[in-house]
Amino acid sequence: MLTIKIIWWISIFIIFEAMIGYPLSLMVLNKTIKRINKKDYSYEPTVSVMVVVHNEEKIIEKKLNNLLELDYPREKLDFLIASDFSTDRTDEMVEEFIESHPERKIQIHKSKNHFGKTNAQNETQELCDSEILVMTDANAIMEKNSVRELVSSFTSDDIAYVSGQLKYINSADSITAGSEGFYWKLDLMCRNIESKIQTITAGNGAIYAVRNREYIKIAPIKCHDTSFPQIFALEKKRAIYNPEAVAYEKAGEAAEDEFKRKVRMNRGILFSIMPNFKILNMFHCHWYSYFYFGHRSCRYLLWLAHCLALILNILLIRKGLFWISTFSAQLLFYLIAAIGWTSKSKNRVLKIAAYYCMTIIAQWCGIYNILTGNTKPVWEKAETTR
Repeated sequence: MLTIKIIWWISIFIIFEAMIGYPLSLMVLNKTIKRINKKDYSYEPTVSVMVVVHNEEKIIEKKLNNLLELDYPREKLDFLIASDFSTDRTDEMVEEFIESHPERKIQIHKSKNHFGKTNAQNETQELCDSEILVMTDANAIMEKNSVRELVSSFTSDDIAYVSGQLKYINSADSITAGSEGFYWKLDLMCRNIESKIQTITAGNGAIYAVRNREYIKIAPIKCHDTSFPQIFALEKKRAIYNPEAVAYEKAGEAAEDEFKRKVRMNRGILFSIMPNFKILNMFHCHWYSYFYFGHRSCRYLLWLAHCLALILNILLIRKGLFWISTFSAQLLFYLIAAIGWTSKSKNRVLKIAAYYCMTIIAQWCGIYNILTGNTKPVWEKAETTR
C-alpha cells in the first residue's frame, strides 16, 4: 500500500504543479528576479510574412488585406502564401489578389499533397531570402504594428525566436470561448515571466517570428511554434515573448470544434512529455529545465495523473476518512464538470471545470491516436473561429 500511496501523491503533485504550483512559483520569481526584454525599433531587417492556408476561401481576402495594412517599410517586406493542397477557390483568389496588387511582393507556393501546416511551412521557407520570417494563421488578424514589434525584440544574436500575443475576441458566453480565454490568460502570464527570466517553453502559431538562418525543418507531425523554443534552448539561444505584437482570433464557439483542435494539439503528447533528456540538465539549460517541467511535462501528464489519482484512491478508500474525503472531492469535481458541460448555466466555475475536463479527455484521445497509429499532420479547421 505504501507504493500506491506514493504514486497517488505524485499524481496529485503533478496536477497541482501544472495548474497552481507552477504559476504561483513564477509570480514569486517575477518579484525576485526583475528583468525586462529590451527593444530596438531602429532595427529594420528584411521580413517575409508567411501564411499557411488550406481551403480558406471564406477568409483569405480579409487576411490578405490585413497583411497589406502592416506598418513596415514596403521595400523590406514581402508575403508568402503557403497553400497546403487547397481544393476550393483559395489558390485562385490569392492569384487574383496578386495580379491586382502588382506593387506588392506576394508569392504563393502550392503543395502537391495535403501533408499539413508544418510541411507547407518547410516547403515555402525555401522561397524566403529575408532575414526574419514571420508566421501567422489565416484566421488571425494582425495589428498594424505587429511585425515592427516582433522585429524590435531581436536585440541580440542569441535571440532566435519571438512569439507575439494572441487575443481572443469573441464573447465568453460559450463553455469553450470563455474558458479558453481564461486558461490562455494564465498561460500568457507564465510565458511573459519565463521570457523575462530566460526563454519561453512554447510559442504561438498565430503570430511568431524566427531568424531565417535559424529555421530548421522538422517532421510534419510536429509544430514549429512548440518545437523551436525547445531546439533553441538546447542550443543556448533564447525564444522570447513580446505581448505588444498582437493578433486577434476567435476562440472556438462550438465545443466539438474546440475538442477536435485539442485532440490534434495532443498528437505528439507522449514525445512532448520529455522530448530530450538534456532539458533536465540545469547546468546547461538553467531556468528552462524548471520551466519545461512545470509548464509542459506536468501538463502533458495530466491525463495519466488524473487517472491514477482516481483509480488508486478507490484502492485506498478503506484506509480511513482521509481517503474517503479525497475520493469524494474528486467525484464532486467531475460532477461539477458534468453539470457545466450539460447545462446552459453561465456559472464561471461550472464552465471552467467542464473545459478543463474536456482538455483531459482530449489528451486521452491523443494518446489513443498515437497508440493506434491514427495521428495525422493535417488539421481540421474550426469553422466557428472563422
